[in-house]
Order: sequence, then C-alpha cells, then structure tokens
Amino acid sequence: MKDGKRKNGSRVTLWELYLTKEIGIEFKACLYFFAFLFYYCVFRMIGGVFVADILHMTELIFTCYFIGYLQVYVLWNFDEAERLGKKEWGAIILCTALYCGVSYLFKWFDRNLLATILFAAYILIVYICVFLIYKSKRQIDDKRLNEDLRIFQSEHKK
Repeated sequence: MKDGKRKNGSRVTLWELYLTKEIGIEFKACLYFFAFLFYYCVFRMIGGVFVADILHMTELIFTCYFIGYLQVYVLWNFDEAERLGKKEWGAIILCTALYCGVSYLFKWFDRNLLATILFAAYILIVYICVFLIYKSKRQIDDKRLNEDLRIFQSEHKK
C-alpha cells in the first residue's frame, strides 16, 4: 500500500484503521497479562500459595487493557517504536509506575515493597523484550517485502 491505497486503488477505511489498532491493543493486553501473571504466580508460589486469586487476575487484565489503550492512543505506541528515545523511556516509566501503583493498591503482592520493586524491574525487562521483538519483526517483514518486490520486478521485466 502506498499513501493508504491498496492494489485495487481503494483506500484503507477508518473502520479498518480502528480495527487494526483494536487488534493491536488486544494483542498487547494478552501479551502483558500473561507476562505479568507469570511474575504474580511465581511470587505466590515462593510464598507457599499455589493458587492465584481470581480477583487479582481480573484487576490485572483490566489494568493491561487500560494501559494498552493508553499506550496506543496517548503514548505513541512506544513499544513498537523504531528506537527508545527520551519520549519512549518516559512512557515506559509512566506505564511501569501505573502497573506498580495498581499492584500496590490492590495488594497483588501483599504490599510487599521488595516484590513491587522487583515487579517494576521485571516490567522494564518485558518492555525492552517486546520492543526488541517488534523491531526484529519489522526487519523480517522488510526483508520479505523487499524479496517480494524483487520477484515482482523480475517477473514484470519478462
């Protein structure tokens, strides 16, 4: 697509743009939920508890959706950025603080300050990993598109 046009000349509709953002938010919410649920479950197991609180999981998924919307519509989709500059790091720190604030408020880690600080460090690592994954995916997609273009140009010359 060039300038928002498809091969058949039609433009991407507002609905399609909106739907693309919503699918991205859904993906982010699930990705971050499962990453943070892993930390939560490890915390619980270390404390000798081998069940997860459904209320905590509900709070966690709603928080992941809320922050997903914040990331996409307000914070420039920072985890999908080309590079991590000051603006992106500011957004990462803001979202990390929000997650930690909610976790402390709702006692996900029993208001254990060390567990909350370690959760913040874990969140930062997850954000960096997700950034690197998106960056790698873009590079792979670029290679595929360039290969498709090369094939198209060689076939077009024939």
